[in-house]
Amino acid sequence: MTEENAIIKSKAAPAKPAAAPKSAAAKPALAVAAKKNKKPKKTNSRAEIKVKVVRDSFTMPQSDYVKIAELKQVCLNAGLHVKKSELLRAGLHALEKLSAAQLKQAITRIEQIKTGRPRKADA
Repeated sequence: MTEENAIIKSKAAPAKPAAAPKSAAAKPALAVAAKKNKKPKKTNSRAEIKVKVVRDSFTMPQSDYVKIAELKQVCLNAGLHVKKSELLRAGLHALEKLSAAQLKQAITRIEQIKTGRPRKADA
C-alpha cells in the first residue's frame, strides 16, 4: 500500500466509539441526554390540512348587513362567538342542502342590487 492510500484510508476510516463509562452516575446522564435528542414530533391537524383561502369583496344592502349583526348577537347569546365570514360560510352550507326549487325561491326573494363600488360624490 502506498503512502497516499494509507493517508486516505486513515482519514476515511470511521472513528471507533469511545467505551461507555462504567460509573453508575454517568449512565443516567447518558440516558437523559439520549431522551433530549429524541423529541416526539407534535402533529397539528390544522397544519397538516392547510386550506387555501380566497379574499373577496361584495356589495350588499344595509338591511342584509344588519342581519349579519343580528345573527352574530344570536350566536353570542347562545355562547358562540362567530365572525362575519363564518356566518356567511354557514349560510352557504345551509343553501347547499336546499333543492333546486327551494334555492330558486330563496334567490328570487332577495332584492337585486347594482354590483360594484358606489361612485364618489363630486367635491
